Amino acid sequence: MSKKVVVLGGGTGSSTLLRGLKLFPLDLSAIVSVCDDGKSTGILREEFNIPAVGDIRRVLVSLSETEPLVMELFNYRFKTTSDLDGHTVGNLLLTAMAEITGNLSDGIEALSKILNLKGKVIPLTEDNVILMGEMKDGTIVEGEHHITMEKKTIKRVYYKEEPMPTKEAIDAIKEADLVILSMGSLYTSIIPNLICKDIIDALDNSNAKIMYASNLMTQPGETDNYTVSDHVKVLNEYLGKHKIDVVISNSGNIDEELAKKYETLEQKNPVLFDKEELEKLNCEIIDDNFFTITNNLIRHDVMKLSLRIFSYLLEN
Repeated sequence: MSKKVVVLGGGTGSSTLLRGLKLFPLDLSAIVSVCDDGKSTGILREEFNIPAVGDIRRVLVSLSETEPLVMELFNYRFKTTSDLDGHTVGNLLLTAMAEITGNLSDGIEALSKILNLKGKVIPLTEDNVILMGEMKDGTIVEGEHHITMEKKTIKRVYYKEEPMPTKEAIDAIKEADLVILSMGSLYTSIIPNLICKDIIDALDNSNAKIMYASNLMTQPGETDNYTVSDHVKVLNEYLGKHKIDVVISNSGNIDEELAKKYETLEQKNPVLFDKEELEKLNCEIIDDNFFTITNNLIRHDVMKLSLRIFSYLLEN
C-alpha cells in the first residue's frame, strides 16, 4: 500500500516539491493555503467572494499528468486592454468551477478529473480569509500581498477571523504517514496553514512525522539573514505539542559569485545550514547538495530531494 504523504504550503515551493514527489508511488495530498490576494487572484476574490485560487492553480498544474501543454494553458496570462488583462486561464477556470459546483473543493475535484491528477489538492478552507501581519515595530498590516511588500521584520501572522478548515484537510492529516511543510514563503505560504487550531489539533493527534523541507534562499522582508534553524524555530512556535521531527536541507555550497548576484538583484542570500544549532532542536537531519543551477538560477534539485524523501519513508 502506498505511503500517505501530505504537503502543507502554497505558492511555488509546494508545486516544485510535488512535481518531484508525483514520480514516486505515493498517495499524495496537497493542502494549500488560500490567503494570496495579489494580482488576478485578488481581483477574483473580491468579485466572487471565494478563497485564493492562484496557489491552487500552481499545485494542480504540478500534479497533473497532462503536462506541459496544459501547464502552459493554465498559466497563460492575458495581456490585453480589457478587464481580462492580468488574469490567468487557470484562475478563471477554478473560479468558474467553484461557481458551477457551489464551492471551491468540488470545483477542484471536477478539474482534477480533466487534469488527470496524481494526488489530491485540498484548499485549507472555503472561507475568504484575510491574513494579518504584526511587524516588530508594532505596525499591523492587512492582506498577504501587503505583508510581503511591507519590507519590515515580521513578528507574527494571524487571520483577521479564525477560518474553518475543510474536513478533507483534517482527514488527510489524520491518515498521513508523513506531513511535509514545504519550502516556500515562511510567513505567507507555510505558516498560514498552521494558524488554524483544528489543523494543529490534527497534527498533534496524528502518528505522522512532521518534516520541513528547507528553503534554499532567504526572502526579502520575510526571512532576511535566517538560517535553517531559524526557520525551524519559527515553525515550532506555531506548531502545537508535536514539533518538527525531520529537516531536509541543502548543505551544498552555492557559488559565491552567483550568490552575490542574487543579493544585488533580488536581496536574497543562501539559507545557511547551521548543523550545530539544528541538532539542539531534537530533529533528525537529512542534508546533501540539494540545489541545481538552471539558466543561472538557483533551484532545488527536485528529483534528488524527492528521492531522499521517498527513501526516508521506506526506511521508517
